[in-house]
Amino acid sequence: MPRSRRHALLTVAALAVALTGVGLVSTAYISSPQQAAAEAGPPAPDVLTAPVERRVLTDSVVLRGQVAAGRTFDVSSAGPAGKDSGSPVVTKVMVEPGASVKPGKVLLEISGRPLFALEGGLPVYRDLRPGSHGDDVRQLQHALSAIGFGSRGDQPGYFGTGTKSAVTRLYASLGYDPVPAQEDGQRKLRDARRAVTDMERAHQDAKAGTDKQRAAEDLADARAELTAAEEADGPMVPASELALFPVFPARVDTLAARVGGPAGDKLLTVSAGDLVVKGSLGSSETGLVRPGQKVQILSELTGTSASGVVASVAGALSAADSAEQEEGAAEGADKGAVGHALVVTPDKALPMELAHQDVRLTVEAATSKAKVLVVPLSAVSAGADARTTVTVLGPGGGRSRVEVRPGISGDGYVEVTPTGQNRLAPGDKVIVGVSPAGSGPAEQGGLPS
Repeated sequence: MPRSRRHALLTVAALAVALTGVGLVSTAYISSPQQAAAEAGPPAPDVLTAPVERRVLTDSVVLRGQVAAGRTFDVSSAGPAGKDSGSPVVTKVMVEPGASVKPGKVLLEISGRPLFALEGGLPVYRDLRPGSHGDDVRQLQHALSAIGFGSRGDQPGYFGTGTKSAVTRLYASLGYDPVPAQEDGQRKLRDARRAVTDMERAHQDAKAGTDKQRAAEDLADARAELTAAEEADGPMVPASELALFPVFPARVDTLAARVGGPAGDKLLTVSAGDLVVKGSLGSSETGLVRPGQKVQILSELTGTSASGVVASVAGALSAADSAEQEEGAAEGADKGAVGHALVVTPDKALPMELAHQDVRLTVEAATSKAKVLVVPLSAVSAGADARTTVTVLGPGGGRSRVEVRPGISGDGYVEVTPTGQNRLAPGDKVIVGVSPAGSGPAEQGGLPS
């Protein structure tokens, strides 16, 4: 190789070695911005803030409830009695679950006889017959009058001619003949009328004196017997044909009766009265909920909403709920203190299609009524000096502690009132927490006013 060419190659190699050294040295002192930030240690955190607001503050308790009628009744009937009745069986079922029940409605037919609904709170304990007296007769008269069959001419509580007429018209409207109060009533009535006729003739034929006096007495007795026969004769209302409910509207909840099945207990269950909502509270919630508080009712299934009030809150667990708790404890389950029965009465009658639906109840436990100054609960702190404060972040980043007096809380906010010379106004930024740097300044948004 010529000497000049060998010299050039040596020069290039030397320059390469020199440049490599320079690169190694430079990497020891030069880094990327990301690397520089990583080597600089953890950054200072950014604060989370929220604005001070003015709003109506409501403290609410949310729970589940079930729509149900105010009262539930089991309907039973032994069916007609008598030597020709045999074993009573259900011969027709005139209702179905969910059906509405009105006064005068036939529910079932048992051995060819109707079982119908009327209004009344006094239990049925006897057959109601012509000539009967009592509060149960008065109740029957009131129930018949309410559906257009008045007992004109009868004294309240007496089953007389007017009540007979009303009962006869009721059964005719139902499509049945009424049951006669006496099997041989017509025969007794004919005999009594014949006796009166005979005594009238005897009185006319009797001569003056003792015979006339005796004939008059016999005639008076015959007329009294006729009056008694007339009073006792006529239609009756058997206890087996009457189902009384104290309030309407009523609704069939369950139906156990079937055609060909025996008469007896619990042929069907009927709920009566306007719908209410029944729920249960845990022990920690019972102190917040009291009768008279406003409630919002929401059916998520239908979207129906309504307002109401708390009607009652039980002070102790119900027997069923207590048993469930004991069972849970035996199994090692911690169900908590639940089961304080709550009843909510709607302001307006709920539609019947909501019956038995599960709904959400929002109880307004407390309210500020007017707009008040509020901050998030996380903005309030209590120091060792027993002072309650919030920390305000100024426009330039400065911080100042403002002593406040807290009020009611709800929806994650608390009412605050500055004390002494302290000032706090809507729009001020209060610190509610910190977040790592790099996420940018943070501010919590408030709930809609």
